[in-house]
Amino acid sequence: MFEKVMHELKEHAPFTLFGALTGIILMFSLRNIPHEVAYNLFYVFHPLHIGLSAFVTTSLYRMYLLNEKPGIKMFLKVIAIGYLGSVTIGTLSDSLIPFWGEILLNMPHRHVHVGFIEKWWLVNPVAIISILIAYRRPFTKFPHAAHVLVSTWASLFHMLMAADTAQAVSYFGIFIFLFIAVWLPCCFSDIVFPLLFIKDKSVLKGCCHG
Repeated sequence: MFEKVMHELKEHAPFTLFGALTGIILMFSLRNIPHEVAYNLFYVFHPLHIGLSAFVTTSLYRMYLLNEKPGIKMFLKVIAIGYLGSVTIGTLSDSLIPFWGEILLNMPHRHVHVGFIEKWWLVNPVAIISILIAYRRPFTKFPHAAHVLVSTWASLFHMLMAADTAQAVSYFGIFIFLFIAVWLPCCFSDIVFPLLFIKDKSVLKGCCHG
């Protein structure tokens, strides 16, 4: 398991680096947007991130259970793993790590936004619908790539909410926190978390989602 996790983190680092770079480009282009616009864009990309994360987490776990007979027990287990793996880790990626960065970078308007509580009526249904779709038609390759990019942009707009348009920002510092906020949580959510619940570890040989 440890070797597989390290392999996956290494394989996903270049694409995550690309995602963080797109975030810096977006930040340079949108550095003067008002707080309200950044807030609204966060609540476009954060629910989308949660939906993609729920889809990939559920799909990966479901694909390892293809040989098992479907039933209510499996269904409830898939729902629980898909929800916890996406909502909790997605909140860490989009809100908590960016908020930590805002504190360390001394950004003036820092505030943590927890989507599944603050806008529960939006984030939670998106997660549940994505889980249900993935349960019936699981696949992972494109959703995981999209997940990494969308997570980067959600984290970015959380940090843009904390920035002062009249104040210079540390692009290098934000780049570092964008990379951390996406690389570890997204790979853990999409790859490691569902595998923790696989009883037959022999199925872990090879990369399961290309």
